[in-house]
Amino acid sequence: MRARFILTLVLALIVLAVLVSLGTWQMRRLEWKRGVLADIEARIAAAPADLPASPEPARDRYLPVRLSGTLTGEGVRVLASTRDRGAGYRIIKVLETGAGRRLMVDLGFLPVAAATPELTGPLTVTGNLHWPDELDRWTPPPEPERGLFFARDVPTLAAHLGTEPLLIVARRTEPALAAIRPLPVSTEAIPNRHLEYVITWFSFAAIWSVMTGVVLWRIWRRTF
Repeated sequence: MRARFILTLVLALIVLAVLVSLGTWQMRRLEWKRGVLADIEARIAAAPADLPASPEPARDRYLPVRLSGTLTGEGVRVLASTRDRGAGYRIIKVLETGAGRRLMVDLGFLPVAAATPELTGPLTVTGNLHWPDELDRWTPPPEPERGLFFARDVPTLAAHLGTEPLLIVARRTEPALAAIRPLPVSTEAIPNRHLEYVITWFSFAAIWSVMTGVVLWRIWRRTF
């Protein structure tokens, strides 16, 4: 019986150490993720710069830019939704600069019930470069004949519209577009569930400690 008590205690301590180690590791991951998000937020909110001649996703993601051009009228709708306005579309239009560059601009959100406005003419855009990762196995195929897409897949959209493979997500436009509300780049869509994992693993450790204590107490009473 004493051997059983000792074996149970050793096994319980090993499991407890594993649970505490996992909780501690998730705490470190939480601090790391908070630092990553803080860096991204600082980059998003930085002062706008000129659009690079050859933007690169790895280097220029979230880069704030400001540029002027002319809306050509070409564009697509990307199905989207917001918490306060429900289902709608992201309106992505082609902006042609004075230097002849054709660029995609995500102007913002338009509710499903609203008529898609004909947008042409001069426009100045302040926003961020973005290459969203929104495709998964459940994404429906696009309907290019209707100008309807279900994800902001930059290469596919660029090929369809004949633009450079980059997307500028507007924070502000001049003039403002009354029917369309900008949906700027933010960190809201970047998951950070490490705090939940910390609570989960330490909760398991606490429950395990109580259960082990009860078992060891019973063995102790029978043995000693």
